[in-house]
Amino acid sequence: MVTPARDTAADQLLEYSKEHPEGDEESVTTTFGIPIGEKDASLTVGYHGPILLQDWQLIDELSHFSRERIPERVVHAKGAGAFGYFEVTHDITQYTAATVFSHIGKKTPIAVRFSQVAGELGYPDTVRDLRGFAIKFYTEDGIWDLVGNNQPVFFVKDCILFPSFIHTVKRNPKTHLRPDYDMFWDFITLRQESTHTAMIMFSDRGIPASYRRMHGYGANTFAFVNAEGKFNYCKFHYLTNQGIQNLTSEQAQKIAGIDPDFHTRDLYNAIASGDYPSWNFYIQIMTPEQAAKSPYDPFDDTKVWLHADYPLIPVGKLVLNRNPKSYFAEVEQIGFNVAHLIPGIEPSPDRMLQGRLFNYGDTHRYRLGTNNLQLPVNSPFKVASYSRDGENTIHSQGGTPNYHPNSFKGPDNDKRASALAPILPISGDAKRIDSGNDDNYTQPRLLYQRVLKPEERGTLIQNIVSWLRPANAVLQDRAVAMFSKVDLDLGARIREQLHSLTPHHVVL
Repeated sequence: MVTPARDTAADQLLEYSKEHPEGDEESVTTTFGIPIGEKDASLTVGYHGPILLQDWQLIDELSHFSRERIPERVVHAKGAGAFGYFEVTHDITQYTAATVFSHIGKKTPIAVRFSQVAGELGYPDTVRDLRGFAIKFYTEDGIWDLVGNNQPVFFVKDCILFPSFIHTVKRNPKTHLRPDYDMFWDFITLRQESTHTAMIMFSDRGIPASYRRMHGYGANTFAFVNAEGKFNYCKFHYLTNQGIQNLTSEQAQKIAGIDPDFHTRDLYNAIASGDYPSWNFYIQIMTPEQAAKSPYDPFDDTKVWLHADYPLIPVGKLVLNRNPKSYFAEVEQIGFNVAHLIPGIEPSPDRMLQGRLFNYGDTHRYRLGTNNLQLPVNSPFKVASYSRDGENTIHSQGGTPNYHPNSFKGPDNDKRASALAPILPISGDAKRIDSGNDDNYTQPRLLYQRVLKPEERGTLIQNIVSWLRPANAVLQDRAVAMFSKVDLDLGARIREQLHSLTPHHVVL
């Protein structure tokens, strides 16, 4: 018999057995550590008798089994993770005093989670969608979470719109079907700040060939503070060293039917075989004076900072060299929170970031519990807080006082962190200002006219049309009008292909 070739992931159990010789097996126990003499039989009254309530082994097994799943992430549910390090290759201490960047050659342990945005845990890896690219830095100053995507822009700029947008790419609440093309295009055409991100999603880069072969972006605007207290705004970029590679819609659909976990398998096997993926890490810097004079809002997540004006500054390298030891413990339970900012890195007036500062931590408290930051994968090297107790307390901090101020040598204010906290003058009238009508077409126009090659424009149009065809005719017309504001040729070509493929027979 010829055994078909197997990849590293398929041989995981074989590799485990090789590491544990015959006769070296551990004795099986309950979850509370008591040895079990017979694992594969319940305690019954005779052969055909009922199971006894006193069978604590069975109760232990079943009660844990019914609680093995935690609430699924509302967004980014399907994903893969790995571990490695970040190494500083260039000095940026003129911009920030963050310890993670303190000197060339410094290495910081990291965890990375890649993900799909819209679908559930069973979602195929190769569906057209944004991909999450989140990095957790385990620094001596605590956890720094850099939570981004594989695109430099997002669909909306105000976080109050985030739930509504996500609802449009989830299941229809009545039919329970997705995608619902009417929901998607209705929102996109009513909130036309989404034009830029939609065009990137429908471009060749809408379906990466693997997590290893896509770029990552912090997306939000952050701020740096250096040792002298000087303040600058910044954006983060991480560019793949494996080279960009993407899938066509046809390739992606075929792979989805054959191997829904294609990207997860690819990442695992690459790391297991020693082909460690890496990304070069860059920043863009904008001074407060430049931000005040910018022709576009620098805190608008639907806009990029043009590289010609704000060039990429090299910083370091991300390397992934370890697969998870337990997917559930280290990937499903990992939680990223944009509010985890170490001294030297600060928020900005970015509206999406401002909302995320609350939303991410709140999500983890719901999914993982009050003490989710005490789980090993989320835990910093050192914690000296005044928070205590709660569900699943792991580290109680012993006899340290749990109130502040105190006279008993409890932890006190950190002078360095205080020195790096900038004073930000804030003024203005508190009111709700809808910023969605800012210039939504100049940057998409640059993308279409100057960045995309002719054949890439053709693919963009085909992909847009494939999603527009099932939509209501009124929404089709509205989308054509929106893309025509980007470029008349773009709108005309979309309309032409729509007319040649499907009649306008559905009316709202």
